[in-house]
Amino acid sequence: MWNKRKDEDYVPRAVAPPAPAEIKREGNPMLPLPARAPEPEAPRGAALIGKPVIVKGQISSREDLHIDGEVDGTIDLQEHRVTIGLHGKVQATIRAREVVIAGTVHGNIEAVDKIDIRKDAKLVGDIKTARIVIEDGAYFKGSIDIQRPEASRTPAAPKPQMAAVAATGAPQQPTLLVNPPVVKL
Repeated sequence: MWNKRKDEDYVPRAVAPPAPAEIKREGNPMLPLPARAPEPEAPRGAALIGKPVIVKGQISSREDLHIDGEVDGTIDLQEHRVTIGLHGKVQATIRAREVVIAGTVHGNIEAVDKIDIRKDAKLVGDIKTARIVIEDGAYFKGSIDIQRPEASRTPAAPKPQMAAVAATGAPQQPTLLVNPPVVKL
């Protein structure tokens, strides 16, 4: 059925090695894998205070800030986001647009938009913000003051007032005036 060659009749042909362009570049299979997965990095465009860094004093920035080190003082980023990473330890008053906590914070926080306290976070201090998220497992000790966002703090329109109706003996329907006239007696 099959036409098999006999070993004595088989003569191997010389095979030319592949050209360099044909060689696939593959990683060395004998290299060891990293011991652990890399930790998430700060997003691009954000300043970073790494694990070995200790800062004492006031921090202000014109961009987002990611803290994995230690900070003692004040952090002022009124229009930006502050993220305290898993290894971050902060003893400071924080003022920012948005604050995300995954590490430890001792101090008061004022966020214009939102505060997000992740499951492994520890926060001891008072909070003032428009919105807050506290994940299950997070530790929080302090008070929360929910404030309206700055955009909705426009002056309210004048409230309508009931106009005074003269007593004529006959029942009259009250008139609703938006800008009532001033009557001097």
